[in-house]
Amino acid sequence: MMNVETHESRTESQPKAAVTASPLLVVISAPSGGGKTTICRQLLAARPQMTRAVTCTTRPPREGEQDEVDYYFLDAGSFLKRVQAGNFLEHATVYGHSYGILKAEVLGKLRQGKDVLLNVDVQGAATIREKALEDAELKRALVTAFLTPPSLRVLEKRLKNRGTDLPAVIQKRLSVARQEVAQWKNFDYLLISTSIQEDLRLMLAIIEAEKLRSSRVQAPEF
Repeated sequence: MMNVETHESRTESQPKAAVTASPLLVVISAPSGGGKTTICRQLLAARPQMTRAVTCTTRPPREGEQDEVDYYFLDAGSFLKRVQAGNFLEHATVYGHSYGILKAEVLGKLRQGKDVLLNVDVQGAATIREKALEDAELKRALVTAFLTPPSLRVLEKRLKNRGTDLPAVIQKRLSVARQEVAQWKNFDYLLISTSIQEDLRLMLAIIEAEKLRSSRVQAPEF
């Protein structure tokens, strides 16, 4: 006897259409030792369609680093010209070297349909939020998250376990951390860091939810 497929069975077997969503600009901040570098690395590994923005810097390249891949290496004069021209989405000077994220770098990748991930401090995140208020494309894409350990005691333990800082430096970082954590209300999301796996799960859930916002999706045609 010939098998006859019903309309219902054919419908159920057809693959569901994927929702088309506009790309995200995901900004993650945390106090020093809060785990933002680790979570960013995990996110990039988990989401191949996500990319980081290549940062400009005036510091010299380290062994193995490539220009335009790891950083855009600029001399101080070239960096200053870009600052004066308003090219940077965010920039800062740390330990005598300047770092900056080009607005064109971020917008270029967003326009290619890629999600862009930025790892910045709270001051950098504040600057990016301000710039997004002036640019509809950035505002539409921006999602901010603040990651922090559950207590200052846990953060202190993490900093000590890294074994990279002297006690005086750790105390200075903790003092700054108190001020940074107080800024969490300015972010879209607050993540209390527990483990790498759980931090990653929560960030992936946030990204999937943001992808489904009605302001970012293209409605299916009927």
